[in-house]
Amino acid sequence: MDGNSLSDKIRLSDRILSSLQLSLEQEDVKIAELLSRALELSMTRNTGGGEFIERRDYPLEIEKAMDKLHDLRDKENAI
Repeated sequence: MDGNSLSDKIRLSDRILSSLQLSLEQEDVKIAELLSRALELSMTRNTGGGEFIERRDYPLEIEKAMDKLHDLRDKENAI
């Protein structure tokens, strides 16, 4: 990569979030759960040691996606 392409400026977590949002739109709970875990890992990897505590808040987009995932889980469990 030459360092000037758009893909060089997009973080892995941005791409995972986009995929997570799509899986939620499609109500695919299993894929959404996997992607939410991947999103969490991509945002917290290489941070702190074994006693590290995450103190930053997640962006609103991620909070909305997590809320929707919880709603879909509840909906699936009610069936």
